[in-house]
Amino acid sequence: MFKGHPKGLFVAFFANMGERFGFYTMVSIFVLFMQAKYDLSPGAASVVYSVFVACVYFLPLLGGILADKVFGYGKTVSLGMIVMFLGYILLALPTKMATGFPLVIAALAVIALGTGFFKGNLQALVGNLYDDPKYSALRDRAFTIFYMGINIGAMFAPTASEKVVNWILSGARFTYDARIPALANDFLKGRLADAAPYLAIAQSQDASINLETLRQFSERYINALGKSYHLGFGLACISLIISMVIFWGFKKYYKHADFSEKQKSKSEAHKAQVLELTPRQTKERLVALILVFVVVIFFWMAFQESAATMTFFARDYTVPSVGKVTNLWFDLTGLLTIFLAVVGLVFLFKKSSGRVARLAGGAAFVVFSVLSYLRFSGYLDSNPFMPQRFQHFNPFFIVSLSPLVIGLFAYLNKKGKEPSSPRKIGYGMLLTAVSFAILAVGSLGLPSPQELGGHVAPPESQVSVYWLITTYFLLTIAELFLSPIGISFVSRVAPPKYKGLMQGGWFAATGIGILLVGLLGNLWMVLPLWILWLILVVACLLSAAFMFAIMKKLERTTNF
Repeated sequence: MFKGHPKGLFVAFFANMGERFGFYTMVSIFVLFMQAKYDLSPGAASVVYSVFVACVYFLPLLGGILADKVFGYGKTVSLGMIVMFLGYILLALPTKMATGFPLVIAALAVIALGTGFFKGNLQALVGNLYDDPKYSALRDRAFTIFYMGINIGAMFAPTASEKVVNWILSGARFTYDARIPALANDFLKGRLADAAPYLAIAQSQDASINLETLRQFSERYINALGKSYHLGFGLACISLIISMVIFWGFKKYYKHADFSEKQKSKSEAHKAQVLELTPRQTKERLVALILVFVVVIFFWMAFQESAATMTFFARDYTVPSVGKVTNLWFDLTGLLTIFLAVVGLVFLFKKSSGRVARLAGGAAFVVFSVLSYLRFSGYLDSNPFMPQRFQHFNPFFIVSLSPLVIGLFAYLNKKGKEPSSPRKIGYGMLLTAVSFAILAVGSLGLPSPQELGGHVAPPESQVSVYWLITTYFLLTIAELFLSPIGISFVSRVAPPKYKGLMQGGWFAATGIGILLVGLLGNLWMVLPLWILWLILVVACLLSAAFMFAIMKKLERTTNF
């Protein structure tokens, strides 16, 4: 899987991992933070989130232009990390309940600008590594490996944010209760017709609370929860420092590829590498890329619901605690020990493994199996978890399934049957439709958010966690067929002088999809749940149909 790749790939892999850990730590709690501290409705919180993340994905267009025309890729990536660091510092500054909103918006703008400089240009730099004919056949696999770096960082983010939240709340002598933020805001603003149920919940936190002190409790709880979220955002500062050290400290492994076409044309040593296309070739490639960008808009619309409506569903409609066996899915430590035990077993029985690899695999299987058992034996009969914990499933599945997908495509390639990149993207859209169809079925018969008044559903209307886990599983397979393959496709097809810009175009398509997340968030309090998910199913099916309709044109244009 890792054999034969240039070392610069792994520098980018680890630099990206640190940056993505910080970003997804923030994303895992962002809409919860906006609702708890600022009393935003689900629709308003989704709009703020979608506009911010859309800017994160639109601004790589600017970053790509700066890299192509002015700074080059490495310098623009470095500038991006510094700007992001400043943004996360602003976001981490704690303020009291309902205050500091302008500071939050300013922080988001700075983070989006820095990410715009960082994201597309790091990918363009990776693509340059594979312009070398020695590595060109490994391009798709390289971007899948690179994508694993993103998701290893993202995998630990929800657990990290939960640890910080629990630590701060416990210091204030509170525990997390998903019901309290909405009830506290309703009570403080006089929207709660009957305070008795809320008082009972508050007394489970502090038995001395009464109606006279309920206001003080509400403010203290929201302030403590808000502080915990701010410090969760601060984790991104630490991870970015690590990314900077890696990217700057191991520059020698990628500096030979750190040239834009403009820089090559000015260098005597690299002038011969400049590739000139005819106007017709340039146009054909740009049209092919734009058609793919149109299709993936709807994938990202669906995928990014994980931080908005899917998080609302996890909080309001999914059971808040699980038994011992199911808790293995929610305990990242336990999940990783099982995964590593399985990896050890694979090396133990793999025919191509040498004797040392087999012994190491057997030892790993025994050690991690024992650790898994010890972890499992410490679980309680009922194990509570926070709603953002669901967001570690996608990156965990990415990391665990990527070797299988890489192996599948490598096997098909040997047989001469590997699908083209556009065809893989089409299959990914179909799988996305199936994943949300499952969630639509799981939502049949549930009361709408409007019926619940935006509060958590009663226990009889809460569903098994496996509806969401299954959705995340299939959505992850779809992502592996679409996202790393799409990034690789852009790096291969983009006209050389527009590499940075076209990577920005890929992210701009992502940004448009994310803007549509805000649209769907505004429908949360309007439509029955199953209809909400059905909108995503239909959108993905239509985009898949369009993709297969233009398939021959794409394959003919990009087959070079």
